Amino acid sequence: MKILVLHGPNLNLFGRREPHIYGTTTLAEIDAMLHKLADELGATLETIQSNHEGVLVDFLHAHIDDAQGALVNPAGLTQHGVPLHDAIKAMPFPTIEVHMSNIAAREAWRAHSIISPAVKGTIQGLGPQSYLAALRALVEMQEMRSAGA
Repeated sequence: MKILVLHGPNLNLFGRREPHIYGTTTLAEIDAMLHKLADELGATLETIQSNHEGVLVDFLHAHIDDAQGALVNPAGLTQHGVPLHDAIKAMPFPTIEVHMSNIAAREAWRAHSIISPAVKGTIQGLGPQSYLAALRALVEMQEMRSAGA
């Protein structure tokens, strides 16, 4: 089972950017945790981080026929990423939106996600555990789907 992991703009700065909000875990550490968990769950991951929305959209398009799910942290594209929203809706597999912080508990303008209506669900506010919980949920959903449940 191949799962895509998309990290949006500025997430390459995890560990340095606003550690009082995002903690000190780096993006490389998050990806390492995800790969370890994926191995345990029998899944493979393809990860990408980009500060450019089109790169993320192209990544989804490139894997439309060979992935079974995706995790996406849209970061700064959460509120205005129409092309990303549309690309997610075009995918034949489920996507889970992930946020390290609880966007509903931050500035009012962050609370609305244009991405949320395009995804199966959202996991947020748990720091790096948001990613791990989303990966577990996505793998379990796909296993249930394969079993006909």
